[in-house]
Amino acid sequence: MYVAQPIEWSEQGVVILDQRRLPGEEVSHTYTDYREVAKAIREMVIRGAPAIGVAAAMGVAVGILHSSAKSVDALRAEFAEICDTLAKTRPTAVDLFWALERMKRRFAELTARNSDLHAIRQGMVAEARQVHLEKRATDEAIGRYGAEFMPREGQVMTHCNAGALATGGIGTALGVIRVAIDQGKKLHVLVPETRPYLQGARLTAWELHKGGIPLTLITDNMVGHFLKTGNVGAVVTGADRIAANGDSANKIGTYQIAVLAKENNVPFFIAAPVSTLDLSIPDGGHIPIEERPAAEVTHIQGIRIAPDVPAAHPAFDVTPARYITAIFTERGVARAPYNQSLAALVSSAVQPASATL
Repeated sequence: MYVAQPIEWSEQGVVILDQRRLPGEEVSHTYTDYREVAKAIREMVIRGAPAIGVAAAMGVAVGILHSSAKSVDALRAEFAEICDTLAKTRPTAVDLFWALERMKRRFAELTARNSDLHAIRQGMVAEARQVHLEKRATDEAIGRYGAEFMPREGQVMTHCNAGALATGGIGTALGVIRVAIDQGKKLHVLVPETRPYLQGARLTAWELHKGGIPLTLITDNMVGHFLKTGNVGAVVTGADRIAANGDSANKIGTYQIAVLAKENNVPFFIAAPVSTLDLSIPDGGHIPIEERPAAEVTHIQGIRIAPDVPAAHPAFDVTPARYITAIFTERGVARAPYNQSLAALVSSAVQPASATL
């Protein structure tokens, strides 16, 4: 089954598939400057919370690798600037900050015990590659846990893109669907287009079609109709940040799908790695919501579709925990009360099986 490769480490630099060009063109760019990696995250050349985390880790590594610093102190000062630049790209996805904190810890370990700049640089590259490798293993584990909850046959719905393009592995929500199909379940995926950036129409539909998975593309305002009449057995989406009580931020439009799923007795699931959990905040009211440019609403791929009027574009909304049937992670499945089940998963020492690059 085809699996997209949104980001790779190479001897030439960080290779990122330009998701803005899909599905029309498959174009990749190679980055050797951390500032360009930051720009790629900000401008959504790469997107999806876990993939953003991988890109941030690789951005740090490429910044350290190509630093002109001649001493550990000089490298330490530059390292702080690298991390700060990457941290300012997108505020909602907690995986970005999880990856940066991990790279900071590794940098502190490496610089505390030696002054060999070459060893420090290679150690940071190895850590970034390990982040990517672990994300792949994480997706596979999430898929195995979530597949058990998918119907044996029939329709399932997703939203936005939580596939390989969003994670660097097999995907979170789409990973669940992939594993379920591998296990013999006969699933047909309903894919809302996901305005205004069309991640569903451009990316999820492309991934599923390339992978030979049956799908039907629908517009966002068809969601209620199909949940009411389409014999949908489950909804499964990804998440960008999950609060301690289970409130979950995901692509704008997820909240209304969850409400409509509840109204029509369709189970609503979230698939996300433990790194997406933010137990430092009590509920979804504390999740920062990224406001993206109005032009992404008034234009589609540079073509104006609306008059010159104000437009809002909150990139995410928050689904209250009461609408979420369960949350699939690589360490197990969380159910209400989420304050207890999520905390237990975070404290668990269980790790997914290793994957290979």
